[in-house]
Amino acid sequence: MNITTENVSIPVGSDAMPAYIARPEGSDTLPAVIVWMEIFGVNSHIQEVTERVAKEGYVACAPNFFHRVAPKLNLNYDEAGMNEGIEHMMKLTADNMIADQKATIAYLNGRGDVTGKIGAMGFCIGGHMTYLTACENDIAAAASFYGGGIAAPEGPGGAASTISRTGNINCPILCLFGGLDAHIPVEHTDAVDAALKEHGRNGEVVVYDDADHGFFCDQRASFNANASADAWTRTKSLFAENLR
Repeated sequence: MNITTENVSIPVGSDAMPAYIARPEGSDTLPAVIVWMEIFGVNSHIQEVTERVAKEGYVACAPNFFHRVAPKLNLNYDEAGMNEGIEHMMKLTADNMIADQKATIAYLNGRGDVTGKIGAMGFCIGGHMTYLTACENDIAAAASFYGGGIAAPEGPGGAASTISRTGNINCPILCLFGGLDAHIPVEHTDAVDAALKEHGRNGEVVVYDDADHGFFCDQRASFNANASADAWTRTKSLFAENLR
């Protein structure tokens, strides 16, 4: 399937959030999928994922939700990139993250080529962003890849914990973790699973025992081909079943 891509600017209050858009060429209205980035920005990996999503028949949108501090963020998977990304991540607040979510959804609904059914997926801090998006917005499905900090006592910027918002989720949600991920302790993974069950949400937690943080990214040393393939299959099925 041929796709087209473009760089757009999404209004968020008085700010502007850059985003990378990919969509099938020549199609009419389609469901949309938000692709929330890692701490490394909308780099070549996130652009490639966005294009993969578009080839499945969606309008795919990858916003840079670090835009307030780093509007042109595009970092490498090395120590310098990691350190800079973490520095920016520590400046996030839940209120700003939610504002960016709502602005992205409003932008997609206003494009004219989106059906109104919107899903979200994301990686690392973007996995956290995905879970928070499902908690705070009316979306059709969500796939969170190794979302760190979801079960932390406080949410970003000292807000209410993200896991405490679980009861607000009204869509199917898939949470994918690596069993070797030192950034997300098993206690947090178990807590996410327990919260989804406690609130009776339509959620599934999948732990790949031999996978580490970043297992989906083929540009990282932690790439795990088997876990990545299974996670992609599950995510495609989730969106096909709920966005069509």
